[in-house]
Amino acid sequence: MKKKKIWAVLLGAIVTSASLFGCGSSGGGRSNSASAQYEGGGSYNGAAYDSGSAGWVATDVYVDTPGEDWNTEEYNSIGEIGYQSVANSPLSTFSVDVDTASYSNLRRMIESGYNLEDIPAGAVRIEEMLNYFSYDYNLPDGEEPFGVTTVIGDCPWNEDAKLLQIGLKTEEIDLSEAPDSNLVFLLDVSGSMYSDDKLPLLQKSFALLVEELTEKDRVSIVTYAGSDKVVLKGVSGDEKSTIIDALESLEAGGSTNGADGIETAYRLAEKYFIEGGNNRVILATDGDLNVGVTSESALEKLITEKKESGVFLSVLGFGTGNIKDNKMETLADKGNGNYAYIDSLNEAKKVLVEQMGATLVTVAKDVKLQVEFNPAYVAGYRLLGYENRMLQTEDFDDDKKDAGEIGAGHMVTALYEIIPVGSAQKIPQAELRYQANQGNAGVENGEWLNLNIRYKDPESDASKLCSYPVTEDAYMARPTEDFYFAAAVAEFGLLIRDSEYKGDASFENIRKLLKQVDTDADEYKDEFVYLVRKLQKNS
Repeated sequence: MKKKKIWAVLLGAIVTSASLFGCGSSGGGRSNSASAQYEGGGSYNGAAYDSGSAGWVATDVYVDTPGEDWNTEEYNSIGEIGYQSVANSPLSTFSVDVDTASYSNLRRMIESGYNLEDIPAGAVRIEEMLNYFSYDYNLPDGEEPFGVTTVIGDCPWNEDAKLLQIGLKTEEIDLSEAPDSNLVFLLDVSGSMYSDDKLPLLQKSFALLVEELTEKDRVSIVTYAGSDKVVLKGVSGDEKSTIIDALESLEAGGSTNGADGIETAYRLAEKYFIEGGNNRVILATDGDLNVGVTSESALEKLITEKKESGVFLSVLGFGTGNIKDNKMETLADKGNGNYAYIDSLNEAKKVLVEQMGATLVTVAKDVKLQVEFNPAYVAGYRLLGYENRMLQTEDFDDDKKDAGEIGAGHMVTALYEIIPVGSAQKIPQAELRYQANQGNAGVENGEWLNLNIRYKDPESDASKLCSYPVTEDAYMARPTEDFYFAAAVAEFGLLIRDSEYKGDASFENIRKLLKQVDTDADEYKDEFVYLVRKLQKNS
């Protein structure tokens, strides 16, 4: 694939104005966030406009050679989290994330022949790669909605660090006992959805979901292009032929006014609202909104207001060439939902059939994690991924602060690089005048860290708190297969992203880790082994 590299220096005012026309913007109060738009499958490493600076932004863009179609996909830039000193910052706080879109989107790129330099760094969200897979985590015990697993092992890409694996798992649900569902399919039928991997795949995907519904479910269908249209209202889930016929009748054409469709979909969801039920809008789109409310920040404001209705939002991304990953991620994050990318009918089956409970039934909302590290054992740490999910320390106890949702059968994985006290790797820290001696702050009690989890029941506004001390007994010289596999996935992400913190990461090292795992019994893990080999071959 031939490309020429163009450097452009743009006024921040131009970037801000462009965002009003649907070309991506910095939303959600994220600092140093920009739409990573790349051309022809090239790489754009996310130089961003900072409103607090002089207003200049450098954009590294790859453009196709003449005669080739331009690729206008957009991704938010990712500012990696560096090492933190425990002496200065003992608390690490973030929101859970159960999105998986990044992994299936990367799979699509690798299958299409992309090499390491073709993949935009903003498309690599390590937490979504980790959370795509299943692990043998502890099940819930007692009344808590999730079980917790913690393991510490040696860090494969940094010999001076340990690697902490934190796993949460919710109980799977028998869908016959699941709450009644009030579902609104909000479907993009604009001209950009014309290709086979968009509307036709969307129709087949939703037909799979319809086959799983029963008479206790209600389905409405809203489409949008230049304007929105109500196709079905509150049809019983057992009227499968009626719903599937409506899906098959859809045709693509026109501009993309998604905001009007969102308004209509939420009105229908509220009209057929089921108390104690699963009330959800499922948005299927390539995210390329170009009429009406189009900027990321404006869409975030709209969805933040709508979620107060008690209706959750799931987002399914489709297609290639012009997907707006940044907008779809924002919509799901702010709509109390999840975001998946559908690159094949097999992926649709995974998301909408095999993991239907996790996709549609929320068991805990506003789930936040806060890790407190003990300075007697840990000198420094670094969270892998979750850059867009970081919270301030005070946000943890603030029930008004939004966080992520966990569905039935969901698993959440987080990894920390830990620099033990006495490690050859030194962590810079500020000299403190008043906090140098804090009584029991460094007491040697065998606890390396304490994990706090705060969450709300789906229909509650008050949070609950759970605490889990993690001692030196969590360390294993030879950890579990889950540990090795998660480490391999994370290292793969560091390598693709060309992370500043990738250390000794390499394809060879990843494959060594995978040899410690029996992937034959898990088709998705087996596929990951194949993707590692294919990207190495592509590169």
